[in-house]
Amino acid sequence: MEILVRKKRKPMSDINVVPYIDVMLVLLIVFMVTAPLLNQGIDVDLPEANNEPLSIDENLETLVVSITSAGEYFLSVGATGEGRQSLTLETLGDQVSKIVSANPSIQVLVEGDTLANWGSMISLITTLNQAGVSNPNFITQPLSSL
Repeated sequence: MEILVRKKRKPMSDINVVPYIDVMLVLLIVFMVTAPLLNQGIDVDLPEANNEPLSIDENLETLVVSITSAGEYFLSVGATGEGRQSLTLETLGDQVSKIVSANPSIQVLVEGDTLANWGSMISLITTLNQAGVSNPNFITQPLSSL
């Protein structure tokens, strides 16, 4: 006669952390994708104008040249906003020339602060023309209705 002896099972005291790791990786990816989108552009006070919106082709790359009220120039291609530093007018002209020669169909947009010096704006437009940009478009905001 055989006697069956049942072994007493101990309760498992370990926590299964695999699902938590999966959730953390998904959150990490979401934050890595959205973080650069939060810091777009340079902080400028755009002038108001009663113009029709530009018809910008979403498929073409855009080059945004910004000028602040302090007369600093910034350059950004597409939506990248990381690590931008102010450029001198000569450096900006050289970089725009290289970008336009590599991609002649790029759309060039100028984003200028309302308090920017008029002379700085004219110098910027002249530099862009010398770099091969024939028709830069200006970014404005619609008139605010009071």
